[in-house]
Amino acid sequence: MTVDHAGDVLEEKCGLFGVRGEPRAAELCYLGLYALQHRGQESAGIVVSDGRAVREHKAMGHVYDVFSEAALRDLPGAMGLGHNRYSTTGASRAANIQPFVMDSWRGKICLAHNGNLVNARSLRKHLEGRGSIFQTGTDSEIIVHLLARSRTAGFEDALGEALGEVHGAYSLLLMTKDRLFGIRDPWGFRPLCLGRLGDAAVLASESCALDIVGAVFEREVAPGELVVASEGGVRSIPLLDPQRPSPCIFELIYFSRPDSVVFGRPVYGFRCALGARLALEHPVDADVVISVPDSSNAIALGYAQASGLQLELGLIRNHYIGRTFIYPTQSIRAARVRIKYNAVREVVAGRRVVVVDDSIVRGTTSRQLVALVRKAGAREIHLRVGSPPICHPCWYGIDTPIAEELIASSKSVAEIADFLQVESVAYLSMEGLLAVGGDEVSYCTACFNGSYPVENCEEVGRTVLEFLS
Repeated sequence: MTVDHAGDVLEEKCGLFGVRGEPRAAELCYLGLYALQHRGQESAGIVVSDGRAVREHKAMGHVYDVFSEAALRDLPGAMGLGHNRYSTTGASRAANIQPFVMDSWRGKICLAHNGNLVNARSLRKHLEGRGSIFQTGTDSEIIVHLLARSRTAGFEDALGEALGEVHGAYSLLLMTKDRLFGIRDPWGFRPLCLGRLGDAAVLASESCALDIVGAVFEREVAPGELVVASEGGVRSIPLLDPQRPSPCIFELIYFSRPDSVVFGRPVYGFRCALGARLALEHPVDADVVISVPDSSNAIALGYAQASGLQLELGLIRNHYIGRTFIYPTQSIRAARVRIKYNAVREVVAGRRVVVVDDSIVRGTTSRQLVALVRKAGAREIHLRVGSPPICHPCWYGIDTPIAEELIASSKSVAEIADFLQVESVAYLSMEGLLAVGGDEVSYCTACFNGSYPVENCEEVGRTVLEFLS
């Protein structure tokens, strides 16, 4: 789901795509970013290298707004790096569009980042005190400055030295004149996978981006692993010591496309299993199940199959509203849910309806959606949520509000039901979520239980507020 910044859903963070060894690098990056549009809709950029020169094209807007045929023709080269952005630190403005291209004594360094650095505030202050001049308001630029200031001769060793100073979540793609690099942080918060297209190496945030270009999925990049694609092929370097694996479970619940494989799990099957477990934990005597499209579709399907209830399309989503849609007056702002959704009267009228959603953030959008279904004639409305209550902010690359704005941080389930004006509300239990996740992976669940894998998370709160101000 995608709404404006004042909305009531979690926002996708960023999409990364890189390729080396394919003469149509810019075209492949364009297609890959198209597949990853759901991860960021504020801006898009592509940087390419032909082995001699590095060229770039980037702008605010969706992928199809930013790139024309002429723009792609002006990006020749067999190596490319692409980025879709949704800001978590740094305002939504042109200077913050990635990939960044920086000149240094090492030559040009291009970087695309997905995640948040929890010690960005202190690192930036430290670097500025030693003469660094920042051109953007993002935490991503800090990595470039650390890399450029390193006196270590080899680029790979310098990268390890630079990343040894940062803490938090990052999946990174970097490009020099002739090499492409991919790395995940030692906790593995954000996804990054490796694929093959003939002799070309492809790196992407999700496997769906490999599918669109015809690449074969090989594997995920491991936490702390550096993958280097060069003329000699692909090398793997254990650059950083892995920590306790903490992949973000919300990638599986909500962010990633259902046709992707993330953290070793097919997303579609994971969400269906969430719905089945939710039906087991919280059955209800009802007539029909509907989803809040689109991210909840598979969860609702799993719920319907496990409960024996009929799944129908009770809410229709308008897909032609992008992040750039504005709300110039209060009356239009109040209508934004009606602009995006409409209830199907013949599905819900006179019936007891189970509405399945993936999560509840502030609760204001859920309340408006309930009102739509009620106005269409539903006799009863029972809200079922495919994740536990979100009670804590995320500092690792998800745009959650502060704790005080999260409805579950201050209201009981009964109070939430009263606020939403539904007959009942029920969340998937933490035990149920972890049972679906499986014992083989220790996911990050900090937004549910406040157990943050990385220390100094309080600093990123100040960082975000400062960069966004």
